[in-house]
Amino acid sequence: MTSRELKSLLDSKEILTLLDVREENEREFAKISPSEWVPMGQIPEKMDDLNQFKSSSVVVYCHHGIRSAHVVSYLRANGFDSVHNLEGGIESWSTEIDPSVPRY
Repeated sequence: MTSRELKSLLDSKEILTLLDVREENEREFAKISPSEWVPMGQIPEKMDDLNQFKSSSVVVYCHHGIRSAHVVSYLRANGFDSVHNLEGGIESWSTEIDPSVPRY
């Protein structure tokens, strides 16, 4: 999913969950709000918590879209049907949608 597609969904009030899989220091520096936060390395142990989002659309993001792509694959393998990767990550969001989100 591109940043523009995500923005369109958010503007239309589409029910979805944004899942930030970056590390804490990255999230403290910049984030897309509102979003849930589970660092990539904690995804397997947090599956019980994440299962509440199985019935909705989930968009996973990281810095550039690589870690989030791995998480999307993992979630799909664990029964998530409507899960998408934010292509280009928060970097793309900052440059294409919201320049107030700091780049790093």
